[in-house]
Amino acid sequence: MGALHAGHISLMDAARQECDFVITTLFVNPTQFGPREDLQKYPRPFEADREKCRAAGVDLLFRPDADAMYPPGFATFVDVEGLTTNFEGAVRPWHFRGVTTIVTKLLNLTQPDKAYFGQKDFQQQAIIRRMCRDLDLPTEIVTCPTVRDPDGLALSSRNAYLSPTERTSGLALYRALCLARDRVKSGEQDLNAIRLAMRAEMEQTPGVAVDYATIADPDSLAELTELQPRMVALVAARVGPTRLIDNLLIP
Repeated sequence: MGALHAGHISLMDAARQECDFVITTLFVNPTQFGPREDLQKYPRPFEADREKCRAAGVDLLFRPDADAMYPPGFATFVDVEGLTTNFEGAVRPWHFRGVTTIVTKLLNLTQPDKAYFGQKDFQQQAIIRRMCRDLDLPTEIVTCPTVRDPDGLALSSRNAYLSPTERTSGLALYRALCLARDRVKSGEQDLNAIRLAMRAEMEQTPGVAVDYATIADPDSLAELTELQPRMVALVAARVGPTRLIDNLLIP
């Protein structure tokens, strides 16, 4: 959706290494914003974004306008059931229908062999992967690692909204994820106790209002009651007025 940072560039780099022709789609999608969210103020530094795409070796920058993507009378949406109802879907029930609809349209328009998504939006990439499987879309979904600042904060276009104090508070999300990973690594098996500890880590930080802190199956996104070989810790919180999400895979 623009306001490109090093996390987005890492997706372009991965695509350039594996593919002969690289397309970046750039579109601030109105259907995934709720009535009280930041559509109007969402950053749109197009000239800077275009230069970053050019520097990354992108072959084509596709930047449609909203009227082209949602013409008058538009009435068709893509819904993925199950994966969209919890976590982000519970907090923002309109969000994923907008995401899956626009991604389907962009995949149909660009016809890519591979599409690259960041792990930071973990639920999103899981939903898109399921959508492509269920609809027999001939695109391989590639998930690339989350890119972080040296102190651990996951890169996000919304980080620009954070004041210096809020940015420091936002580090509580990554601390909670590392706490979960370290508790599992140390041999703790009570996942509910780990969830409570994750939440406490964030709640004790000034300015952080927790939405969720949990451990789930990476594919089904079902919350886990016991350890399994692959798990993902998921957190979301408002830091001041800005909503941040993050996750960490836990073996």
